[in-house]
Amino acid sequence: MAMKSKPFILASASPSRKMLLERAGVEFEVVVSGAEETVPETYGPAETVECLAKRKAEAVAELHPDQVIVAADSMVSIDGIMLGKPKDDTEAKATLRRLSGRSHDLYTGVCILAPGYTEVFHQRTRVDFYSLEDEEIEDYVREGESRGRAGSYGIEGKGVTLIRSICGDYSNVVGLPVAETLRRLRKLSLQ
Repeated sequence: MAMKSKPFILASASPSRKMLLERAGVEFEVVVSGAEETVPETYGPAETVECLAKRKAEAVAELHPDQVIVAADSMVSIDGIMLGKPKDDTEAKATLRRLSGRSHDLYTGVCILAPGYTEVFHQRTRVDFYSLEDEEIEDYVREGESRGRAGSYGIEGKGVTLIRSICGDYSNVVGLPVAETLRRLRKLSLQ
């Protein structure tokens, strides 16, 4: 049964976030923020994704000041290194080699903005990868699924075959902790 809802704006170009919200049965409109995605080098992963999510929400709120805005940003952290979207296939392969046979944390920051209201939070999910053969990495990257993905993989697609296990919210790894986000939106009487 689909949930009844009042529309809000998703400030994201991510097809994965859009898909998650559609599957949850909520109404929303997509407006891409185009916000700058740099932060101070001193920020850790949680602080980084929260800052970027807030920046995206604020950019869209400038054009839609009377609307409720939901924005998100995701990033992988391993060995004290933060990994966002790969700039090209070579970087994607290097990222997957780094993740191969190891655990990493995937962080997603979320910002909910409404007139007179701001809430920013994040979720962390632990992801364990199988050991990957070079051929497997080459084939996966050639498919194109690693493009535009934090950590160079998508769990909701063929990337699921790379993952041994997760500990935490599956939808967070896809790009938006949907249940947590919708519960927080309910406080605004939107869900």
